[in-house]
Amino acid sequence: MHQRSGASIVQSAISIKSWLQRQPTVEEARPASCPVCGAASCPVGRPLQLHGHGRRGRQVLGPGEPEEEAAAVEIVVRRYRCVPCGAVSTVVPQEILARRLYSVAAIGLALALWGLTQATAAQVRRRVSPAKILGPTAVTGWATLRRWAQAVRHKDLFPSRPTPGPEATLRKVAASTALALCASADPTTRGLDLASRAFFGAAQAA
Repeated sequence: MHQRSGASIVQSAISIKSWLQRQPTVEEARPASCPVCGAASCPVGRPLQLHGHGRRGRQVLGPGEPEEEAAAVEIVVRRYRCVPCGAVSTVVPQEILARRLYSVAAIGLALALWGLTQATAAQVRRRVSPAKILGPTAVTGWATLRRWAQAVRHKDLFPSRPTPGPEATLRKVAASTALALCASADPTTRGLDLASRAFFGAAQAA
């Protein structure tokens, strides 16, 4: 199962952790259809329409698990070329979004820490960002966190999740979204704290 994230990015059902343990073969990662024109990749009785088109490195930031230290890891993602339309698409693990360096799970964790546990932006950054060398403003805050909350408000992140009214603060937007992500998490996570549940729920809601 795959779903689209951006014009040429296709999210696989495979998690980052599983992808790092064993990279899927070109057959295993091949999407069912072209994300641009919709052509079936393996039409019955006809030649293959979505061919492997090499691999490339893709950096992803954030912790691999809710309580792990944040890290920057490189994922080798697979590319495919559509014969009918010529578009090249990239298949990535489940938690990777187009135009986002941080994993969607890391973003969900950050929103929960800021919105639900009332952690400061600097505390959230220390949990979620692997950066160790900081500028003067990053010592006490984290502009990226506010940009994520703004993206949620404008439906550029987690667009299917409800958000509070336009008068709500960004922290309230983060809290509302984090609660919705918790609800999306697998039932087996119910014994975990809310931030951890938002981490796991974010991958399901992306």
